[in-house]
Amino acid sequence: MSPFSIRLTFHGDLPFFLGSKASTVERQLSEKTSVKDVIEACGVPHTEVDLIIVNGVPVDFACVVDRESSIEVYPVGTRGITPFAENRLQLTEIRSFIADGHLGKLVRDLRLLGVDVVYDPAAEDRQLVTIASSENRALLTRDRRLLMHAIVRHGYYLRSQEPMEQTLEILHRFDLGSALAPFTRCLRCNTLLKPAKKAEVFDQLEPLTKIYYEQFRRCSGCGQVYWSGSHFAKLQKRIETIRSRLTGEDTT
Repeated sequence: MSPFSIRLTFHGDLPFFLGSKASTVERQLSEKTSVKDVIEACGVPHTEVDLIIVNGVPVDFACVVDRESSIEVYPVGTRGITPFAENRLQLTEIRSFIADGHLGKLVRDLRLLGVDVVYDPAAEDRQLVTIASSENRALLTRDRRLLMHAIVRHGYYLRSQEPMEQTLEILHRFDLGSALAPFTRCLRCNTLLKPAKKAEVFDQLEPLTKIYYEQFRRCSGCGQVYWSGSHFAKLQKRIETIRSRLTGEDTT
């Protein structure tokens, strides 16, 4: 096969992955190559791509490029391309996630909001991608190599390194605003909390807690007990800040 050239144009915020201000990339190929591999060779994980148009025709990741082509690559959230609405490649309303070991603070925020996030700081890359695939979870990471694994169907590369901004990124990307349920999930192990009678958790309480508090919830997984103690107001404030930032009504 004779070498041929392709031209890729990355739209939206996808040039973020290219390492330059340019949004267009020229490539020379000498063999048939899947469009997924072509895009990821430019540094853009397939999980960030929602629409691919090759020579004016929408395609999926399995499409093989074997001749000179013009490829338009669009991220999730791109508007104004209604003719190709049925050709979108990513789901937005995902409700289950797995995070890599460097995102502990993000995980705490998401669990505080009631979002289902599996997290093990000691998990290896192989475990992360396997769980993401087998449990149909979106993989959250700042390692783009993880997102390029073929078995990873859904995922997101965090742009920010700041936990609050990361939390907002996830809520926006996966349209989680209406699905939040604060104080319903264990911050330690991710299991849902259940109401518990004081007598059932009495032996786990500190002396002053036994005196001043009557309402409790207990994790049905690890047994951790929760109540509206002195820390509760701080957590509520963080939730309020996240909600206001999410709706564009930040008052901080």
